[in-house]
Amino acid sequence: MGKFDLSHYSFKQLMELDACTRCGECVKWCPTYAEKSEEPLQPADKIRRMRSFIGAQYGFRARLFGSRFPADESLEEFSDGVYDCTLCGRCRVVCPVKIDTRPLWIAMREHLVDLGHYPETFDTLREMVTTRYNISGDDNQDRLIWSENLERVPEGLAGKREADIVYFVGCTPAFYPQTYGIPQATVTVMERAGLDFTTLGGEEWCCGYPLIIAGMESAIKELVEHSVAAIRGIGAHRLVAGCPSCYHTWLHEYPRIMGEPLGFEVQHLSELLLELIGEGRIKLNEFDRLVTYHDPCDLGRNSGIYDAPRSVIRSIPGISFAEMEENRRQALCCGGGGDVAMCDEELVGAVAARRLRQALATEAQVLVSACQQCKRTLMTAARQEKARMRVLDIVELVARVMED
Repeated sequence: MGKFDLSHYSFKQLMELDACTRCGECVKWCPTYAEKSEEPLQPADKIRRMRSFIGAQYGFRARLFGSRFPADESLEEFSDGVYDCTLCGRCRVVCPVKIDTRPLWIAMREHLVDLGHYPETFDTLREMVTTRYNISGDDNQDRLIWSENLERVPEGLAGKREADIVYFVGCTPAFYPQTYGIPQATVTVMERAGLDFTTLGGEEWCCGYPLIIAGMESAIKELVEHSVAAIRGIGAHRLVAGCPSCYHTWLHEYPRIMGEPLGFEVQHLSELLLELIGEGRIKLNEFDRLVTYHDPCDLGRNSGIYDAPRSVIRSIPGISFAEMEENRRQALCCGGGGDVAMCDEELVGAVAARRLRQALATEAQVLVSACQQCKRTLMTAARQEKARMRVLDIVELVARVMED
């Protein structure tokens, strides 16, 4: 079968595999292990298994007695653990020796794709994203279907030749009705603030994030080149994304993949909202409710944005705010990240229900997040638990209290 190829790992990552002390601190914080209690889900177990695979090929015993390629059964069990991970990054935060686990798990996924040991559903995902240019398999020209329910469609919402800002909607808000309210609220706020903006319409292609974290980054080159050229062609100075995963991908992954700066600013929608409120471009009415906030993993731990959404919430007159027990860097995942929904929907629901219980413990009437996927998973959990709690994206909250 040949050698166990290590080209997917950086030298630093190979060192990190050896650095793990097996202290188990990560296990206490892993949201998926908390629900399934299966050993392959433990962050430390993933490292132990990979170290074992490498040792069987390159270690001292391999030199004495010959190398052994991992058995298919071992790789399948390893794959289950690697793909049943939301990539939330809590293990990275609590690791005493600072192992950068999240990119390590993605490298493991790339390796498993190379070996052919990954969930078959990801072949469908790759096909949809690279041929239909979205994660749902819909006609990509229908990306503005959410705008049909707007009282007034802003002029130049798509097809504008020049604009200062491009609003990058994202696949989920564009094609999943549960989240249509997010782009609807966004364009309402942008128009009220008098911004010069547009969208790419049917020329908006998936940012590629779902394939990057699936271990299939090699498939997204065309997506990256098309999307960057589209923004540059409009002459935009700023791209605004409401989806934290799109935001993270544009800000961090695209410059790395292209090997050059984008030439325009990338901003998360919560940052834009705070800017508009601070400049007085939108005015807010009172909102006499108790609100709590859920930190999306790709916005908080993976991109470092914690304060902007909270500042937006606190800027609303009359509002009361309560933090959940686990917040900011220690915030529990909603369960919807890491492409886990493609492998284990039940696991997603279990993690989401746990996070919902934390929100309910604050006695808040409204649960706010800043991510369409978090909204979907937490809304579903609230419905299943028959919880008396409203789930809103932060831009939906702002649009509701905005003065006419």
